[in-house]
Amino acid sequence: MTAQPAGIYIHVPFCRAKCPYCDFYSVTALDRIDAFVKALPTEMDMQRHRISLADTVYFGGGTPSLLSARRIERILDEVHARFAVTKDAEVTLEVNPGTVGRLDLDAFRRAGVNRLNIGLQSTDDHILSFLGRIHSADTGIATYRHARDAGFDNVGLDLIYAVPGQTRKAWEAEMAKVVELAPEHLSCYTLTIEAGTPLARWVEEGRVRPLDENIAGDLFSATADFLEAHGYKQYEISNYARVCKTERLDLRSRHNRKYWNFVDYMGFGPNAHSLSGATRRWNCSTLDEYMDALQRGASPEAGRETLTREQQILEAVYLGLRQTEGIDTKLFSSRFQSDFNDLFGKQAAQLAAEGLIDASAEQVRLTRRGMRFMESVVQIMLE
Repeated sequence: MTAQPAGIYIHVPFCRAKCPYCDFYSVTALDRIDAFVKALPTEMDMQRHRISLADTVYFGGGTPSLLSARRIERILDEVHARFAVTKDAEVTLEVNPGTVGRLDLDAFRRAGVNRLNIGLQSTDDHILSFLGRIHSADTGIATYRHARDAGFDNVGLDLIYAVPGQTRKAWEAEMAKVVELAPEHLSCYTLTIEAGTPLARWVEEGRVRPLDENIAGDLFSATADFLEAHGYKQYEISNYARVCKTERLDLRSRHNRKYWNFVDYMGFGPNAHSLSGATRRWNCSTLDEYMDALQRGASPEAGRETLTREQQILEAVYLGLRQTEGIDTKLFSSRFQSDFNDLFGKQAAQLAAEGLIDASAEQVRLTRRGMRFMESVVQIMLE
């Protein structure tokens, strides 16, 4: 479906402790790391025919930085032994402060990692405590500085905002500390109450009161305004890349952009997802099920679906509007053999009149105000 190189995602399902807001799959049984690393090549063997070329490898989790550099290098060796990977591949490792030191980061770089995504989350110790993070603000910033000292020149930071009680002044003070560090990339996520998490239970019990939606929306707008005033360009609803004025570098996440643009990707590990053409597949959801399947010589795949044309159109609209470039209507019409304006012209005109989208003959994208109310805009577009 696409000639672009695929992405490879490796889900490392281990954490020292489970954060109360997180609904990503992970376990705290760190004594099972070696068995997991040894099992991964078996799954890779089963899927090696699905990728002709890859240009990204992404270690996500969980907490991938709990793996030693030796284990990361072993996994990368197994990847290269089975898949064609470009020489300039983006190889990203998610790193949680409190799990690594300077020597670890040196070793990760020698192992083949060339991009880090550090889960800083906040520069406020009270917020970090509320979020259940194992590190302090000082430790988070020290981890970033160690990454620079280790020679990493492509570092992203993750931040969470719109936490209970947070004000615009306090959030802007946090962002000011972060932009002083000059990371290449920032991912800024509003705190979401995910069903089944301890945080959701605290809200139900009245122990935690979520931030008012209007205040959260104001903080979303303030985020874009502040970061763009300090040299960061928003390219997706939660993601910003530093603008390089002297060099023509594209510091956007190459791997994550595959998810938003229907580029094939292959996921390995428990609960990992894959996309090949219009077919989406997903693995069994627990480490026990995953390891048991591979030990039996069976695929850990738990299910698959092939998206209908209508489903692909809906996803193209939703994912396209998440990105500041929006929807290229000519590419859309070519892909689906249907004129975009015939399908969505009426809704687009209504939303443009309300200042929620910018619509031209070749592009439809959300305005800044539209980004704030994205879910409602998408709902109207797809009516």
